[in-house]
Amino acid sequence: MLNKSSLLPLLFLFVVNLPLTALSAPAPQQRSAPVVVVDAQRKQLAPVIWVAGTVISRNDAKLATEVEGRLKKVAEVGTRVKEDEVVARIDNTFVNLEIEELEAGVARERAQLTFLREEVKRLQRLMKQNNASQTRLEQTRADRDIAGNNLKIARTRLQLAKEGKWRHEIRAPFAGVIAERYVQTGERVDKGNQVVRLIDPAAMEVRASVPLKSINYVAEGDALTLLVEHSGKIEIEGQVRTIVPVGDERSGLMDLRIHFKNEGWRIGQPVRVALPTAKPKEALVVPRDALVLRRDGASVYRVTGDNMAEKISVSIGIAAGDFVEVSDEIKAGDQIIIRGAERLRPGQKVKIIPAIPKAFGI
Repeated sequence: MLNKSSLLPLLFLFVVNLPLTALSAPAPQQRSAPVVVVDAQRKQLAPVIWVAGTVISRNDAKLATEVEGRLKKVAEVGTRVKEDEVVARIDNTFVNLEIEELEAGVARERAQLTFLREEVKRLQRLMKQNNASQTRLEQTRADRDIAGNNLKIARTRLQLAKEGKWRHEIRAPFAGVIAERYVQTGERVDKGNQVVRLIDPAAMEVRASVPLKSINYVAEGDALTLLVEHSGKIEIEGQVRTIVPVGDERSGLMDLRIHFKNEGWRIGQPVRVALPTAKPKEALVVPRDALVLRRDGASVYRVTGDNMAEKISVSIGIAAGDFVEVSDEIKAGDQIIIRGAERLRPGQKVKIIPAIPKAFGI
């Protein structure tokens, strides 16, 4: 049986007699890592803060009664109505009776006026024949004028009654949706009682409360980033419609109204608004996705001319939207890796691929 000491000479002879090709065989070539890149660029950038906002409607009205009575109809919550469509109706039985009475009064005054006009004409003919006195003619003329005024008063009262009847119906001032119903069919209401809330979902905008110290960096027509977290983060661009020029002394906030286009958002939905806090400045920027954050600091990977991954430590400056300012060795036009950098090692070979989501396992 061979012991360990007797095996050593045999092992030495085996290694010496190995072919040179076996000793000098190259290590397997490392596979190139797939990455997505963008060019570093210079652009106008401003620091921002995120403020709270809410999606509202420019047309949001609480419709109230102008007459008193018992409700005969109230539109259901969720009902879509057109402009001038009836959303509530108050019992108008008594006003209908009043209109009938006033119509009869108008007819009576009209008949009286017609009679007195003819009487004046008759007395004028008799005066020419000396068969009527001047006093009687003048009295009839006065009665005719009074009857004319009485007819005007009767017509005005009739018109007021008809207007009151029209106000027994509450109509939509704009097309929208019934969002709330404050009273039910059959209940009695007084003048000024709120009946329904009508909202126009097609006239949405964002209302945000803006710190007074930041208002100088926002103007009407400016583009701002809006963010809502609903089934994932959704960012869109809005445009400042108006700045309400009245600030709250206690909170130090002003109202900002932002117009946007997104049919998927809903009224009442909370929104975050990116608000600039300083004037824009030109900066060298890369996408946020390019940053690799570790305990020793932030870095990015740059693709060299021979398709190698070069790790560059960077200092982070201001950020806005998807971009962040970087300094140090990065230059405009450098190819910066934005997908696949987390698994790279400095000097590793890379392969640039198109920016297709989930094109590889990252």
